[in-house]
Amino acid sequence: MRRAAAVVAVGALVFLAGCSGDDEGGGSGGSSGSASGAAPAQLTLAPADGAADVSPVTPLEISVTDGELADVTVVDAAGSPVEGESAEVPGDPATEVWTAATPLAYGTTYTLTATATNADDEEAEESTTFTTVSPATLSTPSVGPLGGTTVGVGMPIRVYFDDPVADKAAVESRLVVTSSTPTDGVWNWLTDSEVHFRPSQYWPADTEVTLDARLYGVDFGDGVWGEKDRTVEFSIGDRHVSIADAGTHTLDVYDGDQLVQSWPMSAGGPDFPSRNGPHVVTELNRDRVMDSSTFGVPVDSPNGYRTPVEYAVRLSNNGEFVHAAPWSVAQQGNTNVSHGCINLSTERAAWFFGFSQPGDVVEIKNSIGPTLSSADGDIYDWAIPWDEWQAGSALK
Repeated sequence: MRRAAAVVAVGALVFLAGCSGDDEGGGSGGSSGSASGAAPAQLTLAPADGAADVSPVTPLEISVTDGELADVTVVDAAGSPVEGESAEVPGDPATEVWTAATPLAYGTTYTLTATATNADDEEAEESTTFTTVSPATLSTPSVGPLGGTTVGVGMPIRVYFDDPVADKAAVESRLVVTSSTPTDGVWNWLTDSEVHFRPSQYWPADTEVTLDARLYGVDFGDGVWGEKDRTVEFSIGDRHVSIADAGTHTLDVYDGDQLVQSWPMSAGGPDFPSRNGPHVVTELNRDRVMDSSTFGVPVDSPNGYRTPVEYAVRLSNNGEFVHAAPWSVAQQGNTNVSHGCINLSTERAAWFFGFSQPGDVVEIKNSIGPTLSSADGDIYDWAIPWDEWQAGSALK
């Protein structure tokens, strides 16, 4: 019995030795081995399969667990490939975002397919099919100043929409302003369809400004979507800020920090006082007919008029101009007799006309009239205190 047990023990040792040799690849006749059993790669795609009303600029996200992304394709409903490329999300190496070379279209079905491989080089594949939104209304806002123009230091950026904007924060976040001299500028929604941008102080002179209105694919709300992106570039020119003091009846004209003219003038009289506050030049007319009916006073009424004037520099939409008024030269410097305008002699008005550009500022002070406001036209921006201006932003 002891001999038999010894034989069994020796046989067991031989068997174990044989198994050890097979594991090291040095034997034959045993098991050929198997894969390491690496976990399969898993893919998560967004938008979700079957998603509808997707913005055409929604990021197409591919997340991979237990593997590496191998390939990404996007095709439209006809199977035509869409050119684009994927890039890793900063701080999240497991996720990549695929971006089309040209934006996806509205009202179109797309299929995103991604493949990934695990540690054993085994492939996994996932697909998602989604449809972009079909807007009820497409909107492209108008912008001022126009691209390529040079304006004065008081000209705000103005964006006008055809329809009221329900989601102001979504739109405002895509209105990006950059300038060669940085500013603290902020957007302010003056109405539901009009938003302006200005710094806390006048623009720095000799500054290049760019507005990137990245509105394609943006949901404005109430069925309105952005039709396209738009970029507007313009320049801020010389600093022209004039001070019209209705109390001393004097117009001081500055070129930069230098006082270049100081003239007698006449501002708005007791019945039609000039508005106080910073006014922005919006247009220049060599010859113009002043018509009281344009701001609600009939021409044939006791206070009505229809008078040709020269060298008219518009300051607001309520009829305020700097212009030549040879009939009031005797009152210029001592009495306010106009219907709200700044009256100058013809020679002085001609000089000021040649000096001025849209966006220049004329600050009227010490008038018995009210402060410039929304009742006086479209640019009363600088009359709004800075804290109130900031409160008009939709981005808190």
